Amino acid sequence: MAVDIQGIAGLLQASLSADKSRQAEQSLRAEEAKPGFSLSLLQIVATDDLPQTTRLAGALFFKNFIKRNWVNEEGVHQLPQNEVETIKSELIGLMVRVPPTIQAQLGDAISVIADSDFWERWNTLVDDLVSRLTPNDAPVNNGVLQVAHSIFRRWEPLYQSDDLYTEINHVLSKFATPFLQLWQNVDQAITQHEHDPQVLKAQFSTLDLILKLTYDLSTHDMPPQFEEHLPAIAGLLHKYLTYDNPALRTSDDDESGLLESVRAGVFRVLVLYTRKYEEEFQKHMEQFIGTSWTFLTGLGPEAKYDVVVSRALEFLTIVVGIRKYAEQFNGSDVLSQVTEKVVIPNLSLRESDVETFEDEPIEFIRRDLEGSDEDTRRRGATNFLRKLMEQFEKPVTDVVMRYVDHFLAEYTKDRKGNWKAKDTAVHLYSSIAAKGVATSAKGVLSVNANVDVIEFFQKHVAEDLTNAGTEPLLQVDAIKYLYIYRSILSAQQWLAAFPLLVQHLNSSNYVVYTYAAIAIDRALALNDEQRQPIIPRDSIVPLSKDLLQHLFKLITKDTKPEKVQENEFLIKCVMRVMIVIRDGVVPSMDLVMTNLVNITKVIRHNPSNPGFCYYHFESIGALIRYAGPAQPEKLEASLFAPLMEVLSSDTEEFRPYIFQLLAAIIATNPSPTLSANMQQVVAPCLSPGLWDSKGNVPALTRLLCNIIPKSADQIAANAQMEAVLIIFQKLVSTKTYETHAMDLIETVVTSFPTPSVLEQKYWTSILQLMFTRLSNSKTENFTNRFIRVYHLVSASTSLGLGADFFISTADQVQENVFTPIYTQIILPDTQKISRPFDRKTAVISLTRTLADSQAFVDRYAKRGWTITCQALLQLLINPPLPQSADDTIEERDVDDLSFGAAFTQLNTCRQAPKDPWPEVQDVKRWVGHTLKEADQRHNGRIGQFVNEKLGVEEKAALSAVMA
Repeated sequence: MAVDIQGIAGLLQASLSADKSRQAEQSLRAEEAKPGFSLSLLQIVATDDLPQTTRLAGALFFKNFIKRNWVNEEGVHQLPQNEVETIKSELIGLMVRVPPTIQAQLGDAISVIADSDFWERWNTLVDDLVSRLTPNDAPVNNGVLQVAHSIFRRWEPLYQSDDLYTEINHVLSKFATPFLQLWQNVDQAITQHEHDPQVLKAQFSTLDLILKLTYDLSTHDMPPQFEEHLPAIAGLLHKYLTYDNPALRTSDDDESGLLESVRAGVFRVLVLYTRKYEEEFQKHMEQFIGTSWTFLTGLGPEAKYDVVVSRALEFLTIVVGIRKYAEQFNGSDVLSQVTEKVVIPNLSLRESDVETFEDEPIEFIRRDLEGSDEDTRRRGATNFLRKLMEQFEKPVTDVVMRYVDHFLAEYTKDRKGNWKAKDTAVHLYSSIAAKGVATSAKGVLSVNANVDVIEFFQKHVAEDLTNAGTEPLLQVDAIKYLYIYRSILSAQQWLAAFPLLVQHLNSSNYVVYTYAAIAIDRALALNDEQRQPIIPRDSIVPLSKDLLQHLFKLITKDTKPEKVQENEFLIKCVMRVMIVIRDGVVPSMDLVMTNLVNITKVIRHNPSNPGFCYYHFESIGALIRYAGPAQPEKLEASLFAPLMEVLSSDTEEFRPYIFQLLAAIIATNPSPTLSANMQQVVAPCLSPGLWDSKGNVPALTRLLCNIIPKSADQIAANAQMEAVLIIFQKLVSTKTYETHAMDLIETVVTSFPTPSVLEQKYWTSILQLMFTRLSNSKTENFTNRFIRVYHLVSASTSLGLGADFFISTADQVQENVFTPIYTQIILPDTQKISRPFDRKTAVISLTRTLADSQAFVDRYAKRGWTITCQALLQLLINPPLPQSADDTIEERDVDDLSFGAAFTQLNTCRQAPKDPWPEVQDVKRWVGHTLKEADQRHNGRIGQFVNEKLGVEEKAALSAVMA
């Protein structure tokens, strides 16, 4: 099967048009299986005669292909070895030649390859890069540096480890010196060509990448080669912080150019060096403090300077945190200057902010939100002022309050014309009122003792919540004030404030109603010390139907798929209301169901916002969880068809969500058998193809584990047991999926009434697979899970299982294999079991072994009974206590969400741990009772063993249990 390059190029071109993209992508995925497909993509990317758009689509598809197919869970290459080697040898040369947009995609692909292969399986890479660096060919150098950046930037978030440091040292030993030489060459070229705009811009692009790499190479430790040349490096950093050239200035006020990008890059390095290497860098610090100060007072309000300004403010924030430098800012005059010339200009609303507020409201919200990682001037100025306040709390408060009062007075003179003065006042006040870091769950937790945030709210801010004619941006300020200080308000104050927030959902302004939804969500999530909601559930239930109806109306106002899912804050508020009202949702079930189903139908055609989709499916999960037990048939009848439609469409990114929702529908239905609808799911669940996608595995396992107990007879009757065990075999063979494998086998163990259904051959295969894992690639997690399975089998005597059954099956795998496994793995590690239900199972297992196992009387009479009894007594020193039911749904941070093969757990569908032995409550008493009964049954055998096999202390301990 040869790959048709022209055909693939045509499909790539077609994938760019909205009406053909789905079909084209499917056809491309079909081509993937052919050998040499990846090399054909690279050939397309390299062909200058093809349209730039086709080449870019090829690079994008190549990146995603590599993400899916480079290595499997165990890190083994999935492509033929010759293809792997060709890709590695060709990729760098190709990336050096292609335009920057394509370089970015190839850089991401190289980063994925480097994740698994660099540096030991790709130890020629750094030599290859260094050999391609030139004295002054900027396009080639930029390609090389782009590759280096795509690999070395992976280091920053990684934890320190010997492997990581070995890799970094490998890179530095080869790369650092030529890199510093290149920096000098670029500096000379910029000086020589300052009147030649074309060369100047090309060299400045290189300098921009050099600064990114200086940062990458320094994230874990300052490279020794850099430390040696620190005066020269500091000199170059300072030179380009102050460098200016008309040829590099842009006429566009909104888009930053190379000059701004390089300056921002310098500040990023300065922030890192000041934060991590202050001792080494302190000799060079002073010059940067003065320059940053001048710099900040000299730049205009244009948007193109935003990133530079926020980075400069970040640098000064860190400087102010170091006492010896902070002293430069101490004193009323200096603090007044700082506030007037740096803080206020960067904290105040600009025309461009108001335009974003009006024209791109969702963009405004995302940038403005507390906790957003977007660099904004306002956040930079706020952080700077807060850091100053940490050092000089009273003087800063006094100075800033003078300005707050001034701006409030300006506003009072002309409320219509001077509304921006009040916005500045509220933000200034907020900057000094809050202390410490605001958390996403609770907002600000402690405040400046020199101010009164509640009094300021009542006096100046609350009026903007109650006055309908207020400027929308001031309404947002008022809502945001409640949002930020939500933990400072008492329950009583929230009772008054909450209805005002709900009212603002009726606003016609997008930002106002969205901020209201954000604040409602966070307020409803607030708990007191006893984990009770600050806003009582009873006060929300009566409002909930109108609240939900209104939120759905806002979400579906514009019916285009991308508009429906644009605003994740609204659907998150829907989810929160449902989690708070719990079964209070039942009376509004039709309304909620209809809306959620309709939204599903709209977004499945074109999922574009991962955050929205996640909260949407959490909302469906909440509906299932809280309305399912009361109305299982109705719920299933409404949800089954739309969920199955999503499964049969090509929306792969939704499948893990759908499997979790189907599992939850089965779990909440009290019926002991599977409905006719759900019977249709069994066969597809067992088809091996679905299990090939990483993201499907956890969700499919959960679904299958919920199906099996309700459908064991049909699975046995339809001869589907083999398919279940093939899946188990696939999962248990890799470390990544071992947990899911063991979840599945535990369900199998407890769901089939007698061993005959599972047949001896299946049992033998199951144990053989587990024993192989134990001897070939044991992990701590797998060992623990194996012990859990053993105890479950050993304890389940009522199912025809038990220790003797396990031993006889183990003998069929290998004669006498049980002895070393029991004495070296099961018994010693049983003591490490920590989860209460697992400890309870272990106690029951060991007790039933002592009470009734014939093998422990005949085969293991010498020591088996004794060591089992000792292990049981160890467990009973801290007997497992009944677990209290906890129905709280965990918060989840979705900033890291994206579409792709990853699995995302729906917290509303998370199952609570189930007690396999609810009839055993007082464990110690149960053990005593069981052993006493067994002693009578076996004509005093237990008593005899106690006397013969146990020491004095053990006898006393067991007698106490049996008394």
